[in-house]
Amino acid sequence: MSLPARHLNLLPDDYLAIEARSEVRHEFIGGQMFAMAGASDAHNVIALNVAAILRAHLRGSGCHAYIADMKAKIEQTEDFYYPDVMATCEKFAAKSVYKSQPFLIFEILSPSTASIDRREKLAAYRQIDNLREYVVIYQDKKRAELHRKDSRGNWQSAILGEQDELYLESPPNDPLLITMNEIYEDVDFTQSESDAL
Repeated sequence: MSLPARHLNLLPDDYLAIEARSEVRHEFIGGQMFAMAGASDAHNVIALNVAAILRAHLRGSGCHAYIADMKAKIEQTEDFYYPDVMATCEKFAAKSVYKSQPFLIFEILSPSTASIDRREKLAAYRQIDNLREYVVIYQDKKRAELHRKDSRGNWQSAILGEQDELYLESPPNDPLLITMNEIYEDVDFTQSESDAL
């Protein structure tokens, strides 16, 4: 997720103004800006696979899928994150740089962000009233964690393995079933780290 804070004790409007001029993306947590680290080839391929599937599924529903550069705002804390993929039915606004009511968010784990995605972001995203599902996807093996809010507002979690399918209830037009092979299409797990450099 992030590198050390650049600016301290900013107001959300200050952050948005700085971010609009910045060449580097920053998340905004507790009045501080944190620079975003770059993403790997596997991370990008997985995010694009998920976004493409989601976009196709939502076509014609009035809902939209967003990837990487659209911020999610946590209204209660006025924090801003950059989810890897998210979906919302908020009205399209050409100049908007954030959404505050996603119903579905995906984060792809990397070694530097694993604890943040699985703890900090999970806690933050659960504060979004409209959020129904949060999915954490591993990039080094076919594995995912699904966090779902039930009708009583309680969160349930499940671990999905290589042979499982990801069943998403949150899309308002119809549920969506995604296989692990679809999520990891074109990701080569046999490639060594030295080959990737």
